[in-house]
Amino acid sequence: MGQIKPILLLILAVIGSSVWAGDKTPGLNYHHGAINRGFVGKPVIHLVFTGHDYNDGGQIISKTLRRQKIKAHFFFTGDFYRNPENKKLIKRLRMDGHYLGAHSDKHLLYVAWEDHDSLLVSREQFTTDLEQNYTEMAKFGISKPEAPLFMPPYEWYNSVIAQWTTEMDLTLINYTPGTRSPADYTTPDMGTSYVNSQTLYDNILTYESNSDHGLNGFILLIHLGTHADRTDKLYNRLDQLIPELQSRGYEFSLMNFN
Repeated sequence: MGQIKPILLLILAVIGSSVWAGDKTPGLNYHHGAINRGFVGKPVIHLVFTGHDYNDGGQIISKTLRRQKIKAHFFFTGDFYRNPENKKLIKRLRMDGHYLGAHSDKHLLYVAWEDHDSLLVSREQFTTDLEQNYTEMAKFGISKPEAPLFMPPYEWYNSVIAQWTTEMDLTLINYTPGTRSPADYTTPDMGTSYVNSQTLYDNILTYESNSDHGLNGFILLIHLGTHADRTDKLYNRLDQLIPELQSRGYEFSLMNFN
């Protein structure tokens, strides 16, 4: 029986990645069953922050958004929610009207990096972990119906994960590719994989200028915190980036895909 279970998971992954698409809303962009871009006909950007191990940008981001008078999305792991050092920040974000959502409880890797169809978790592990994330959120008064959008850990998943998410009455989302903004976690010791914040800032504006739909409907991801070895933090550029994008005709809003 121990050998059968991994085989069944692999079969489910293959079937799911090639067949299952879920109920899709017209006008949205999907990748492996997850929404990864909003309506491209609207000059709206959905700003997203994720957090697990690090919170160094929390206060800076919170103050910047308050100063700029915009709302954003924060997807935190259960570990982040239960860390007493984050309690004040979470309450502040909630008070300011930002979206607070789930990012898994323990930041599990669901799918092998080298094989998109190879699941690393069972249905039970996935469900239990995600439910524990919502248990921690409930301690801050955040209910599942209030926070139905779920950002997968590592932003890495496949269509089976999307299906399991849907069956929990949740919606899987992911960032929109193209700007490389998620590389703001990289550190100098990573060599050629390291991307400094000026390059990321420029990439966002270059993509906006050159893409057919600009940043319309874009789900723009920035990490709430990064390793101390990265002293060049992208979140420190938000006070420049937000007004620049607003000057190009964009507004920042919370996701509403109904």
